[in-house]
Amino acid sequence: MMLSGHHRLQSSRFELKYIIDEPCAIAVRKFIACYLVPDEHADPRNNYEYPVYSLYLDSPNYTLYRATVTGLTNRFKLRVRFYNQLPDSPAFFEIKERRNEVILKQRAAVRRSSVTRLLAGHWPRLADLVDSSTGDFGRLQRFCGLRDRLQAGGKVFLSYMREAHVSEEDESIRVTFDRQLAASRCSGLSGMQDLKLRRIPVGNVILELKFTNRFPIWLRHMVRIFSLERISVAKYVSCAQALGDPQLRMVDSYQEYIA
Repeated sequence: MMLSGHHRLQSSRFELKYIIDEPCAIAVRKFIACYLVPDEHADPRNNYEYPVYSLYLDSPNYTLYRATVTGLTNRFKLRVRFYNQLPDSPAFFEIKERRNEVILKQRAAVRRSSVTRLLAGHWPRLADLVDSSTGDFGRLQRFCGLRDRLQAGGKVFLSYMREAHVSEEDESIRVTFDRQLAASRCSGLSGMQDLKLRRIPVGNVILELKFTNRFPIWLRHMVRIFSLERISVAKYVSCAQALGDPQLRMVDSYQEYIA
């Protein structure tokens, strides 16, 4: 599942994930307030949360799903992510790659009007981009190349509410709380408003600690204070499993993965 390194990677980071209850989430929020600020998308009118929507692509026999549940060291996911249902706002075509413990992510901002055509298997055009001067075209071409190689299509559409806090200077540290995970089987973004999403039981809150370079000492201290126990969490896997696609019954190595 290793990807070629010929294209510029947008970011490199480490991610640690935990399942916590709401009282613990409140305590963690108070603790990190000394170090982090709400991210730029936080909505103070809605408890500083905002929605996240993602469509995950996979091959007909769920190659990317299987790479996760079998614990391949080097693997990746293909997804289309957006943050509201407005037709003029962008959708982000993302490749999220794991190399050992390091997370590498590329994304390209795409016009919402181009999403259905691209998901149908067409090759990208410069006009598909929100801004053709950003270098996103190479990243979008790479996404579509992987899509074609896997013959990948939309498998699972999911949503959740995210509360995010970042380091004010450089955003090299990011702490997120994800709640209300819900999902539906889906083949594309058209007709998204008619989807009936099903709540996915993964515990109260998914806490993620994201950082570049070294694990910050204060974050390490926080993990000890609250006795946080790290767990493998990948939302796509948990949602696909909960939705019960018959293809997934052939996978007998599903163990501790929640998503």
